Amino acid sequence: MTPEPGPVPLPPDLGSLAKAEFAFPGPLRDRLVAAILDGSKTSTTGLVADYEHEGEPLPEPGHREVVVDSSDRPVAVIEVTEVRVVPLAEVDLAHAVDEGEGYTSVAERRAGHERFWHGEEMRAALDDPEFTVDDTTAAVLERFRVVTVPAGTGR
Repeated sequence: MTPEPGPVPLPPDLGSLAKAEFAFPGPLRDRLVAAILDGSKTSTTGLVADYEHEGEPLPEPGHREVVVDSSDRPVAVIEVTEVRVVPLAEVDLAHAVDEGEGYTSVAERRAGHERFWHGEEMRAALDDPEFTVDDTTAAVLERFRVVTVPAGTGR
């Protein structure tokens, strides 16, 4: 079996790619971007409600996006490899671990994500000051791989 080639430098024209913005600019985004670049983050969770609010289609395998840091600088291009839509209650441990945030249980992951989804920034982004999630909330579980990175990131 031939190994996949490693990431290559970012292409000069990223304008045709959508932005992948993990969390909101700040410390959480910085940690998530670092986890993507070091290879520990290979999955993420979104909410169907967020895609619907933004009028965006759900991601599909093969879709590529440019990951931006808190300063809106491109740092990598990722490619979606798998997408599942499940109720929050069905998020499994493998997905939680692969989110690269140090979760060791589904319950720990759920608590961390609920703090984010119930936070002021997320509620403002959804234009819903009372937004909450529960076991039945539709979650978008996405797996991805890094396909390109800029020189000097250590990968």
